[in-house]
Amino acid sequence: MEYAIGIDLGGTSIKYALVDKAGNSFFEGKLPSFASVSATKVIEQLIKAATLLKDEAEKQNWTVRGIGLGTPGIVDETNRIVLGGAENIAGWENIDVASPLEKRMNLPVIIGNDANLMGLGETKYGAGKGCAYMVFLTVGTGIGGAVIIDGKLFNGYANRGTELGHVPLIANGERCACGATGCLEHYASTSALVRRFNVLAKEWNLYYDTEINGELIVRLYHEGFPPAIRSMNEHFYYLGRGIAGFINIFSPQRIVIGGGVAESGTFYIEKIRTVVREQVIADCALNTEIMVAELGNKAGLIGAASLIL
Repeated sequence: MEYAIGIDLGGTSIKYALVDKAGNSFFEGKLPSFASVSATKVIEQLIKAATLLKDEAEKQNWTVRGIGLGTPGIVDETNRIVLGGAENIAGWENIDVASPLEKRMNLPVIIGNDANLMGLGETKYGAGKGCAYMVFLTVGTGIGGAVIIDGKLFNGYANRGTELGHVPLIANGERCACGATGCLEHYASTSALVRRFNVLAKEWNLYYDTEINGELIVRLYHEGFPPAIRSMNEHFYYLGRGIAGFINIFSPQRIVIGGGVAESGTFYIEKIRTVVREQVIADCALNTEIMVAELGNKAGLIGAASLIL
């Protein structure tokens, strides 16, 4: 049996595993990415993760074909360079990530954008399995996405496209972290949900001595707490409108939504479906199903490994 090392680099941690051709993962682990320190430190951590897995494979007498790496940012896959766009990793700009990893591990390395590879993982082994046309969205601190056309990742010319979180949604809206105004990410991400909840809670003169996150807001939503209900309904509305736009453009077989909040229960996807039905062109959505992702936080590393396998 042949395996690949799959690595998913994030702003907080590095997730890794050995993956086989069926999409099964083994020896899963997680290391701090030290993204706020330096690019050099991040690469050291990537090498450490790959070394741990290579050692495990040798103990099992398993053949490792190579390393697939998912990274935030815009990736020049031909030259294997992260061009920029990964604001949460210090110095992660115009940097060759693959070569030092390849040199130290003596294995071929293929890199790609993390959200694209999450979408690829879901297409091959998860909620999009069997679909040739799919749009994947991951809703978290930001919004990332991937577009699958005719069974292949669509990245735009020179791999500069599919920044789905930065589709302009609100004319004259608030400024997004990317520098534009009114982006889908700024209004429909989990960060936006938390930000809006905090504003509404303050208006009610309510303060919390615990971390405000998506999980807490969902619980308060089910308990009937008005600021949670309002902030969640706004979240459904903005995300649903964005998804309706993607359906009108691509008419995919499936829209697959990942991220912690999306996995909070069937109510979530039903609310999104309701908004989409109200906003979409019916004929464009005739063959589209909206689903929750199946692979969870393993989607990125499994998709990365599939580049090798």
